[in-house]
Amino acid sequence: MSSKDWLEKDYYKILGVSKDAKPEEIKKAFRKLARENHPDQHPGDAEAEKRFKEISEANSVLSDAKKRAEYDEQRSVFGGAGGFRFPRGGQPGGFGGGQGGPSVEDLFRNATGDSNIGDLFGNLFGQSATRRPGAGQRGPRRGQDIEGEVTIDFEQSVDGTTVSMQTVSDAPCSSCHGTGARAGTVPRVCPTCQGSGMVTGTSGGVFGINDVCPDCRGRGLIVDDPCPDCHGSGRQMSTKTMQVRIPAGVTDGQKIRIKGKGGAGENGGATGDLYVVVHVRPHRLFGRKGDNLTLTAPVLFTEAALGADIEVPTLQGQRVKLRLPEGTPNGRTFRVRGKGVSKKDGSRGDLLVTVEVQVPTTLTPEARGSLEEFRDAAAPADPRAGLFGR
Repeated sequence: MSSKDWLEKDYYKILGVSKDAKPEEIKKAFRKLARENHPDQHPGDAEAEKRFKEISEANSVLSDAKKRAEYDEQRSVFGGAGGFRFPRGGQPGGFGGGQGGPSVEDLFRNATGDSNIGDLFGNLFGQSATRRPGAGQRGPRRGQDIEGEVTIDFEQSVDGTTVSMQTVSDAPCSSCHGTGARAGTVPRVCPTCQGSGMVTGTSGGVFGINDVCPDCRGRGLIVDDPCPDCHGSGRQMSTKTMQVRIPAGVTDGQKIRIKGKGGAGENGGATGDLYVVVHVRPHRLFGRKGDNLTLTAPVLFTEAALGADIEVPTLQGQRVKLRLPEGTPNGRTFRVRGKGVSKKDGSRGDLLVTVEVQVPTTLTPEARGSLEEFRDAAAPADPRAGLFGR
């Protein structure tokens, strides 16, 4: 992404957020706009695809604290138009020691509390302001990290799965291969800065300051015949589909890092990473508690009172038998080992089965008579007696 893009595009306006928006607000705005303008929602709509790329580009800058700080700083210094330049000493309105006004060094000391102008500009443009002319192009730059979301079934979260994902990231232009020049042509070294991207000026003849080269805008190269696809920037938003492995045991809302699947680097820089936020659809029967699965199994009043062998399902589809002892209370939990969530070491958690005693809502005369006989024969103690004692 070129400095020109940063200076001419208002990423805050693209995402519809204020300049002091918090990261959560930026993330929420991006997700909403990305869903509304995703190419899958508007097949064949070039305008929607263009908006989607702009939204992704804005998010890649504003969601990265370091990039956002640099973006804000550049737009503050250059007024959002890239046209600000220090007037030279001796010119009308210029700054220069010996002209009766404050020097540039004094102005920056007052504004920043630091008179090291080289450090200030080094921070702004991502390179040392004391860079010697002829030093060549910028060093390797790591590609941007990108973020995506997937929704998987409960079973897939337990055992792991592979999903297809479409991602959008900043990459070298496919037409010019990152040079910024029209196919068949090549950029030339900037004669003003001799490829360094910086020029040195003087203020009143006292000291020199380094500034971004006004002709190549810090790139070190001049493109005489710009690429029509990237307009000379050498970068474009790239959409690609990839297969992503979701590990077993992933939880709802978990963020997974996939190394080297993000945006392409510049000048030999490493590829960024892909961060995938996983959403898990709930299951109609099973729940989860850590590495264990949970299940509620209804049992009859007679099964709980007399004891019984019952069958319950597992997530894998098999049935397992549980033995209920006599007098099993409502809410008791039984453990079935090895039928839970897959772990990193290859083992599995357990299945926790909680029984829910079903009380009959209607009784036949015969059933009622049998229960009354049971009540008289058992002569149970009053279970509420303790409520009224001291």
